[in-house]
Amino acid sequence: MLPLLVRYCLLLAVLPFYSFAQTNLTVPNTAQSDVVRPDTTREDPVLQEQIITSQSVIFTPSKKRRVIQAVEISDKLKIDGRLDELDWQRAKPISRFVQVDPKQGMAANFDTDIRVLFNRHFLYIAATNYDSLGRKGIRTPNFKRDFSAMAHDQFGVVIDGFNDQRNAMTFATNPYGTQRDLLSFDDLLNDIDWDGFWKVRTSRTDSGWIAEMQIPWQTLRYVRSADSTQSWGINFFRRRRYSNELSAWSPYPRAFTSSRVAYAGLITGLKPPPPSPNIRIQPFVLVSDDRYNGTEVGYGQKATLKLGGDAKWAINPNTVLDLTLNTDFAQADVDRQVNNLTRFSVLFPERRAFFLENASLFGVGLPGNKDTGEGGSMVIQPFFSRTIGLATLPDGTSTPVPIDAGARLVYRSLNRNYGGMLVRQRGIPGSPTTDFFVGRYSENVGRQNRIGGLVTLKNVHAIDSLGSRQNGTIALDGFFRLNQTLAYSAMVMGTFDSKGSDQGASAYSQLFYRTNQIVAWWTQSVVTRNFNPAMGFVARTDVIATTPGVYLVNRSKWLPKWVRNFEPGAFLELYHKASTGYLQEANYNFNPIWLTFQNGGSLGLFVNPTFQRLDDGDYRPLGLPIASGKYRYTRYQLMFSSDPSKKVSFQLNGETGRYYDGTLNYARGSMVLAPIPHMAFTVSGELNDFRNVGQYTGTIGLYSVESRMAVNPRLQLISFFQRNTFTDKNIWNIRLAWEFQPLSFLYIVYNNGTYAGSIRATDRQQEQHTIGKLSYLKQF
Repeated sequence: MLPLLVRYCLLLAVLPFYSFAQTNLTVPNTAQSDVVRPDTTREDPVLQEQIITSQSVIFTPSKKRRVIQAVEISDKLKIDGRLDELDWQRAKPISRFVQVDPKQGMAANFDTDIRVLFNRHFLYIAATNYDSLGRKGIRTPNFKRDFSAMAHDQFGVVIDGFNDQRNAMTFATNPYGTQRDLLSFDDLLNDIDWDGFWKVRTSRTDSGWIAEMQIPWQTLRYVRSADSTQSWGINFFRRRRYSNELSAWSPYPRAFTSSRVAYAGLITGLKPPPPSPNIRIQPFVLVSDDRYNGTEVGYGQKATLKLGGDAKWAINPNTVLDLTLNTDFAQADVDRQVNNLTRFSVLFPERRAFFLENASLFGVGLPGNKDTGEGGSMVIQPFFSRTIGLATLPDGTSTPVPIDAGARLVYRSLNRNYGGMLVRQRGIPGSPTTDFFVGRYSENVGRQNRIGGLVTLKNVHAIDSLGSRQNGTIALDGFFRLNQTLAYSAMVMGTFDSKGSDQGASAYSQLFYRTNQIVAWWTQSVVTRNFNPAMGFVARTDVIATTPGVYLVNRSKWLPKWVRNFEPGAFLELYHKASTGYLQEANYNFNPIWLTFQNGGSLGLFVNPTFQRLDDGDYRPLGLPIASGKYRYTRYQLMFSSDPSKKVSFQLNGETGRYYDGTLNYARGSMVLAPIPHMAFTVSGELNDFRNVGQYTGTIGLYSVESRMAVNPRLQLISFFQRNTFTDKNIWNIRLAWEFQPLSFLYIVYNNGTYAGSIRATDRQQEQHTIGKLSYLKQF
């Protein structure tokens, strides 16, 4: 059967190339505007050259950059999304956006006018996003900050204040004024959870929608210059979600993102104030009521008053110092429970604000990507911030441990980036006082390369009869963009400790190729048995991993009009035990069908022949008593998702087939109901039906319900409930969040968790926490 599958997949992989030359030009547009657009490209020779050039697959950045002139004003504008001040009429609008997707290089079907003003304190950006459907054409499922870019209408600006064509700051909004911002370096390292200090308001009309942004100079990063007038790199982009059209003012290939600022245009005439130290402080007061009921968690109730805060000092445009005292993360989202059916540890995402900012500087390593196959399931990170201030529970979720204080210094420039972080974790029963340090240095080499190093040190203080102990990690890494489509990255790491037991090594190497038509990679990694980064994360030890993969992106004429991409692929994952050389696991993942629809939905079919070797002492999924031995089986998977921007959307994932010594049928589904942007509900369910797996027959379920109700993007009530039948654990999280001024919040949080005791299943353990937290940000 396997040879037939291989030949079938190879046939499908070759078939799309017969119309390769027409790939960029044959995608039908599903919703044409009735707005008449003159052919304005003749008026702009720079744009004309860029459009002609961008018909190719991956075009190089144009030497002639598009230019927008900023206009200086003396007044302070009222930010209301209306643009009715006379100052806005002084700015000459620019338009003539170019499609990035679906028809790369063609003129956008919907006009967007941009104006830019500035005064001594702020940079102002206004966008008029025309749409022939007016309000009916707007797609905004919810008001979540840092919303999904694929599900919303959005307008954004990307600013390269250093004009080095590497550093990007993105500020984006949807038609209801919900903010989305991020920092990016080389369109590779992204701080997607960075929350900048800026303001935006919007309005919706019968001819489209308007966005009005106010960005303080203090939020932006730019060079200190002797010239009073500066020019920066800048780009503007827009996604019209109804027709799923992405366009940009300065065009770039659709294989990249708007953060690839080598393709950005120029903004001239700026007169930013000389960079000066600016300080912002954010004190908080918190009150909580904590109740416990159970033989393991104890019985009782206590009330707590807590004071603390954060401070940020932008010493200069390159250097930022962050301080935190008596840190609290009560407003952070709760971890989602996971039933792990793999032989890899689960990486839970960081959700705490202090550790999210500038995470890209310290977060180097092999990220892994099981969904696309890039790197497979293997994750190696020499530093992972969730090792600080959190204790891991048996089910993989975490409970907070107090942080007394912390400091982080970050320096970024055209030539190099470096930083350090030092945190003191408070001692509690069962967890001694612990110090954490991480340092990072990265040198930019040429225009698109970098080399660097990272070091961590964890110092656990002595307690009772236990002496102190230390653990450290040293890592060296490099990234090299060989050309616009080919990149190479590598890292070597070593760990050590004061007891001599954690002396191990790890390394990875990855070659990555991306064009508009094909994406391919080859990743090789190794982790020795004793490699133990106590401040990092490694998904699996004692392993040699080989994970190549490839998939095509085809847009030929023979595809139905409702299909945008046909993306067949094949992915291989081989895992050998490093200490013996034996093959432990092999996954041959064939993906003969992957369709991306014009509306943003998708459909995929996978066939996964699998080999597993279980030795005595190896990890067993869910702790099932599967006998040691060799297992060969094939699993089949079907995935479907509908248009995520609609009021009702679905995601379905089903698997069936043999699983070790038995059979496993898996199903996961979720439905999102968003009748209006102010209300969104998500219902999800996951079922694992085991048949004679490790002598176990039964069904394990994981269910959740989430709601988000909002008056506006700044006042929201969010709730989440999840039940895991495997651990018999229920969790509730209800959070009222009011941003009464930019980055100043009032939170009211209710957490409730119940689970079965380890001694008697009927002995329910319960924790209940009610929290009120007020934080106020003041910028000097």
